[in-house]
Amino acid sequence: RCGHVLRRYKLDELPQLWNVIKGEMQLVGPRPEVEQYVSQFRGQYSVLLSEPPGITDPASLAYRREEQIFVIGQMECQYVSQILPDKLRLSLEYQKRRCLSSDIRILLQTVLNFAA
Repeated sequence: RCGHVLRRYKLDELPQLWNVIKGEMQLVGPRPEVEQYVSQFRGQYSVLLSEPPGITDPASLAYRREEQIFVIGQMECQYVSQILPDKLRLSLEYQKRRCLSSDIRILLQTVLNFAA
């Protein structure tokens, strides 16, 4: 029950702020992914893995409620065939046009979504 509340309000992400302070993560950047999926999409991930991961990015905003999208019994297949390729596309597009103002916009959207 406690874990569900933490996850629902994204409070489970707060420890990652410590990783930002230590320089291991960025506030805005590609979200870390499970190695199993990274190996399946090695070509696309090579660009994203060239920099530290982030707490938020356009893909995490677009899929902030991804658990509500899943069809029961098909979660893994749906994630690999539909959601993950789209997250990769969003992250790669963002990396191509990334600048300080877009990072600030992503941070503001993240805070607004968190508060909603």
